[in-house]
Amino acid sequence: MNVCARCGLPQDLCVCESIAKETQKVTVSVEERKFRKQYTVIAGIDRKEIDIEALARTLKAKLACGGTIRDDAIELQGNHRNRVKEILVGAGFAPETIILK
Repeated sequence: MNVCARCGLPQDLCVCESIAKETQKVTVSVEERKFRKQYTVIAGIDRKEIDIEALARTLKAKLACGGTIRDDAIELQGNHRNRVKEILVGAGFAPETIILK
């Protein structure tokens, strides 16, 4: 049985990630890059406390777009600013901690 080193609970009952999601300040912005392509950048997620790879995979699947993780930020192809907030809230992030720019 795997036990969480931080909270001492079994891995399937661990609450560390859900607590971390409620305290993070997440910034969602849109950047314009080469050839006037738009990218949605989600920054401010602590990689040590939240599985950023799984979150990026979920966002890309729900938004039907490509994307990557660069410098502790998730970059999605296209302008998905409004829908990203809904998906993040559904994933357990607090709505008041998500800032749209």
